[in-house]
Amino acid sequence: MLSYIVRRFLLMAVTLFGMSVLIFVLLRLMPGNVADILFEAGGYIDPAERARIEAELGLDLPIIQQYVNWVGALAQGDLGFSYVTERPAAQEILPRIPITAQLAGWALLFSVVFGVPLGVVSAVRQNTGLDYALRLVSLSGLSLPSFWLALLIMMAFVRWFDFIPIYDGQPETLWDGFLVFALPAAAVGFRSSALIMRLTRSSMLEVLRQDYIRTARAKGAPDRSVNYRHALRNAMLPVVTIIGIEAAFLIGGLIVTETVFNIPGLARFLVESILWRDYPIVQNLVMFIAVVVVLVNFAVDMLYAALDPRIKYSD
Repeated sequence: MLSYIVRRFLLMAVTLFGMSVLIFVLLRLMPGNVADILFEAGGYIDPAERARIEAELGLDLPIIQQYVNWVGALAQGDLGFSYVTERPAAQEILPRIPITAQLAGWALLFSVVFGVPLGVVSAVRQNTGLDYALRLVSLSGLSLPSFWLALLIMMAFVRWFDFIPIYDGQPETLWDGFLVFALPAAAVGFRSSALIMRLTRSSMLEVLRQDYIRTARAKGAPDRSVNYRHALRNAMLPVVTIIGIEAAFLIGGLIVTETVFNIPGLARFLVESILWRDYPIVQNLVMFIAVVVVLVNFAVDMLYAALDPRIKYSD
């Protein structure tokens, strides 16, 4: 187990290194930098002033030297400073992490709480009216864009309750957080719950056809024990995988939802920083999302061994 964990961490380090090179190069391949955008917004171009700004920000250095400087500072915990606000990047990023984390957490909770039980019910009640209704709901969730659902929710609240459910400050308690993030979490979590529901259903149906399930039923085991104790646990491996993927996706995939509900989170801030070519903010945000993704994948692999004793990570 120890050697497996060491290998995984080495692989994670290589993945993050490749991700850092990729995002660094792709940002420099985009036309224009922050100096160009500032002068474009002002409607004039002063070559001398533009060159001074680029030299001050280090944008005139060779790209390899810029990368080495960034990675060296990052290794020391220095995230640099924002080109736009001229504040330390850490002060811009850190306050937004809890906001996006809460929204993603509520959305993931919504997805799991609704997706897994409904998927089990759909499998157990296969080819019944309830199964067809749940399959229709899941197809609707997969085909309905989250941003359009968010807009429909906002219009419905304006029409029926005469107020707009938008973010108006960091909640202080868990209940306040639920009230603030419930609607945007439901809007973005509906698609994830539909995906989890369909995967849970298909996985459960595959397990329910296994011989040991027939044996358990033949021995007189009650349906509840067969469905939830024997079948569900063995059907959870692919479900855990997709839950991990969705958890990683939600960290960086909330751009439109945060914009619609006026939530100042990481995803919305990332798009704004890309538009301004704010390199330190974009690079650090993308690396943060990459770290979250690789850690979630590692946690999912560790869960496999806990859920299925047949899985062993040998040395």
